[in-house]
Amino acid sequence: MNRREFISLLGGAAVSWPLAARAQQGERIRRIGVIMPFVADDLESSVRNAAFLQTLQQLGWTDGRNVRIDTRWSGGDAARARTSVAELVALAPDVILATATSTVLPTLEATQTIPVVFVNVVDPVGGGLVASLARPGGNATGFTAAEYGTSAKWLELLKQIAPGVTRAAVIRHPGLSSGIAQFAAIQAVAPAFGVELTPVDMRDVTGVDRALTIFTREPNGGLIVTSPGASVHRALFIDLAARHRLPAVYPYRFHASSGGLVSYGPDTVDQYRRAAGYVDRILKGDKPADLPVQAPTKYELVINLKTAKALGIDVPPTLLARADEVIE
Repeated sequence: MNRREFISLLGGAAVSWPLAARAQQGERIRRIGVIMPFVADDLESSVRNAAFLQTLQQLGWTDGRNVRIDTRWSGGDAARARTSVAELVALAPDVILATATSTVLPTLEATQTIPVVFVNVVDPVGGGLVASLARPGGNATGFTAAEYGTSAKWLELLKQIAPGVTRAAVIRHPGLSSGIAQFAAIQAVAPAFGVELTPVDMRDVTGVDRALTIFTREPNGGLIVTSPGASVHRALFIDLAARHRLPAVYPYRFHASSGGLVSYGPDTVDQYRRAAGYVDRILKGDKPADLPVQAPTKYELVINLKTAKALGIDVPPTLLARADEVIE
């Protein structure tokens, strides 16, 4: 998303905020809690929030008029996530919007009664967030980030854009079932592409840097960044890939627009528009247990030619033709 689109989106979401002064007397104010894994001034967080607010407004919910929205940011810190969730639950909102497993898990640990709509979650069934996709069964429902088959696609893209790669470091979150499963999906197809995989556990910044320093002592390496944790630490991963001169594949558009080589994954902003629809239904009486978990409907392939040039990579014309966006 470029700056003009962001300003337009944010403007659309904010245009009705002054209407709070004209709130109707006696109208019930509903409450929505929002927990994000970013920091408050993160542009990606602002874009997603704006999409959520704009869609809510289109559905008849205006922040400050008939709904109050309380937002907290965890900044990727587990302790801060638990504290932020506790603050939101204490406010007794009608529904909570939570992003990624790192905020959804503590939210569901803190409340089994407040409805929760999640976005950008990998494998909510395997992670114990819902009983099934069709019938979630508890107080949570929402939108998945991607299927595990997408993980295999990342390795395919890496070989297409850098055919000489015979070794790939895979950054994963070892504490989440989705992180382990995504690595397993890549591992299953690695022999067919002639690539040896090296898992890099995402426990701390220093550890990832050290692991990649060791990995790049041998030639023909590449990098795959899996979904869990990829959003909050995106600047770090892009910097490490550039510093170690590794062709790298990422799961989301904003990685490529921020300097990553290539990304393939769901439209994350669209998930917030769709999540607003579920929040609207819950505020009108529907129960999360009866709302099926939905998979992404839009996937995007984005290629950054500036980064390719810096790495000395000639992107195949066939791959460029398939791209949804090419950054020059």
